[in-house]
Amino acid sequence: MSVVHTLLAILAASLWGFTFVAIKVGLGEFPPLLFAALRFVVVAFPAIFFVPRTGIPWRWIVAVGLAMGAFQYGFLYVGMENGMPASLSSLVIQSQALFTLVFSTWVLQDVPRRQQWLGVGLALAGMGAIAVARSGHGSSLGLLLVIGAAASWAVGNICIKLAKVSNGFRLFVWMAVVPPLPLLGLSLRFETGQWTALRSLTPLGIGAILYTGLIASLLCFGFWAYLVQHYSPNRVAPFSLLVPIFGMAFSVSLLGDSLSRWEIMGSLLVFLGLCCTIMTPPHVPKLTEAIAEESPQLPDP
Repeated sequence: MSVVHTLLAILAASLWGFTFVAIKVGLGEFPPLLFAALRFVVVAFPAIFFVPRTGIPWRWIVAVGLAMGAFQYGFLYVGMENGMPASLSSLVIQSQALFTLVFSTWVLQDVPRRQQWLGVGLALAGMGAIAVARSGHGSSLGLLLVIGAAASWAVGNICIKLAKVSNGFRLFVWMAVVPPLPLLGLSLRFETGQWTALRSLTPLGIGAILYTGLIASLLCFGFWAYLVQHYSPNRVAPFSLLVPIFGMAFSVSLLGDSLSRWEIMGSLLVFLGLCCTIMTPPHVPKLTEAIAEESPQLPDP
C-alpha cells in the first residue's frame, strides 16, 4: 500500500476508535435505542437520493439492515448503557471476526485454518476473563449484549457474502433505511424520555449524532470501501486491529475508563486472538493444483 493509502487506513481506524467515546457521550443525551435510530436516519437521508440502489435486491437490504443495523447497534448501545465501558466495547465488538469465521464455516463451508481456530480459542479465553471481571462490577448483561452485537455484525457479513454485491458502500447506504423503524418501535415500547431528549437537544447530543452517522458511518466506510477496491482485503483487514487500540486509548484518556488486571489480561488475549484470525496468510495451492489450474483443458474424448 502507498504511504497515502496507509495513512488513510490509519485515519479510518482512529476515527472508528473515537466513535466509542461519541457513543458514550450520546448515551448521556438520548435513550440508547432512540440514539441508534437517529444515527441511521442521518446515514440514510439524504444519501439515498444521491446513491442509486442499482442491482441490490430489497431482500438483502432488509437482511443486512436488520443484522448490521437494528440488532448490532441496538445491542451495542443498550450494552454500553448497561455498564459496558467504551474501552472494552471497542475491543469486544471486534470479535465479529471470530463469529464470522464460525458462521462462514457453517453456512459457506469455508473451512478455517489451524491458526484461525487458535485465534478463536484465545479470544474466547479472553472474553471469559473479561466476563469474570465484569461479574464483579454487576455488568455482565452489558458484556453479553455487546457480544450479541458482534454476532449480529457477523450475520450481516454472511448476508453480504451471499448477496454478492459489487458495491459495498451502496449497500451500506441503502441498508440504513431499515433500522430506524424497528429501533424506534422498540424505543417507544421499552424506553422513556424520548420527547424530552429531542426537545432539549444540546450541542453534545447533536455532535454525537452527526459524528456517529456522518463521520463514523458514511465517511469511514467510504474510506474502507475505497481501500478494499484498490487492494486485496488481506492487505486492508489488519488495519481493523487498530480500531480497539484507538478506542481503548481514547476511552481511557478522555472518559477516564480504568481496566482491572483481569480485564487487561482478557483484552490482550482477545487482541491476540483477533491477530491470529485476521492476519492468517491466504491459502497457497499445492504445486500440482497450481499446475492443473494453469494447464490448458482438453475437451473430453
